[in-house]
Amino acid sequence: MPAAPRALDLPEPSAEARRHSDRLSASIRNEIAASDGWISFARFMEMALYAPGQGYYVAGATKFGEAGDFVTAPEISPLFGRTLARQVAQVLELSGGDGVLELGAGSGAMAVDVLHELRTIDRLPRRYLILETSPQLAQRQRHTLQHRQSVLDDRIHDDRIQWIDALPENFDGVIIANEVLDALPVHLVAWRGDGLYERGVSWSDGFVWEERLLQPGALRSAADNIAAVPEYVSEISLLAPALVRSLSASLHRGALLFIDYGFGRREYYHPQRAHGTLMCHYRHLAHDDPFLLPGLQDVTSHVDFTAVAQAGIEAGMELLGYTTQAQFLINSGISGLLEQQPEPTSAVHFARTAGVQKLLSPAEMGELFKVIALGRGIDRPLIGFTSGDKSRLL
Repeated sequence: MPAAPRALDLPEPSAEARRHSDRLSASIRNEIAASDGWISFARFMEMALYAPGQGYYVAGATKFGEAGDFVTAPEISPLFGRTLARQVAQVLELSGGDGVLELGAGSGAMAVDVLHELRTIDRLPRRYLILETSPQLAQRQRHTLQHRQSVLDDRIHDDRIQWIDALPENFDGVIIANEVLDALPVHLVAWRGDGLYERGVSWSDGFVWEERLLQPGALRSAADNIAAVPEYVSEISLLAPALVRSLSASLHRGALLFIDYGFGRREYYHPQRAHGTLMCHYRHLAHDDPFLLPGLQDVTSHVDFTAVAQAGIEAGMELLGYTTQAQFLINSGISGLLEQQPEPTSAVHFARTAGVQKLLSPAEMGELFKVIALGRGIDRPLIGFTSGDKSRLL
C-alpha cells in the first residue's frame, strides 16, 4: 500500500472550516467502510466536491476571486466574456438560435460580460439560461447580476435570465462551459508491468492510495485504447464524454463551446507525464494532494480533448474547431475591444491590459487553456478558429 500523502505548508483553516472538513472526511470514511474498504478515486472526488451540503462546490465557502482559492478568466478580465460574446453572436446568427446556455456559471461574471457585449452589438438572445448544481453559487450569480445592473439594462433584467436544473429539449443556440470539464470526477488508472490497475482510496490512519486490478467494463475499455508504458499513472474521465453526449442530445442546432485546460490525447498521455495531471487549489496555492482538507479545496484534472471530440462526433456533431485560448480570443477580436477601453494613461486601461496579457500569455493561460467547438447545423467557419486551428492534434 503506498504511503500517505506528505504534509504541505498550506494556510491553516478556521476552526469552523476544519470541523466542516472533518465531517466530510467522516462521510467519505464511512463510504469506504461500506464498500469493502476501498472506493474509486472518482467516487472520492465526487464526494469531496459534490457531497450534498458538504462538498467543495455545494457548501458555502468562497471559491472564485481573490478571497477564494483560484481566479478564472472572467474574473481576470471582463474582456474575456465580451470577446467570447462575439463568437456566441456568430453562432446565434448561423444557427437561427434564440438562446445561450451556460453550464456552471461560477461567480456570474462571465454571464454579465457576455450579455453586456451582446447588447452592445444588438445580438441579445431571447433567453440566457444557467444550469448550476450548487445552490450557493446560484445565489452568488444572482447577486452578481443584480449588482452589475449599471452594466446591464431593463432589456436584460426581465425574464431573459433563468436558472434551470435540467437540460432543455431541442435547444437552438450556444452552450458554453468554462472550466467545467476539469471539475468532473475522474478515475485513476495505473499501467503496471503485470497489468492494469485502478487506483482508489482506502483508510489507514488517514486516506491512502490502494490499487486494485482493473475489471472489465467501460473504464477498462477506455484504458485499453491508451498507449501508456508502465510504470504510468493517469486519469480517465468517463463523465466528460457522457456530458458531451447529453448536451448533444439537447442541442438541435447550434454549437457547444468548451474552454478548459488540457491537451489532445497524444500529449495528455505523453511518456513524460507519468504521474498524471491531478491538481488541487487552496487559497491560490496549487498542489497535488487530494486528501488534504476535503471539502475545503478544489480538485481537478486536465481535459482529454480527444475524448471530448470523439464523443461529440459519435453523437452526430461536427468538430468546428480546436485551438488555444490565446488564438481563439485573438481571432474573436480581443485586441480591438482592448483598444476601445479608456485612454492609455488611465489605471483601468493598465489593469485591463495586464488582465488580457494573462489571458493570452503562453506562460499564463494562453497556451494551456484550449477552446473546442462542436455543433450541428453550422455551415460556415467559426471566427474563433479562423487562424491557428489545432484540430490535427486531437
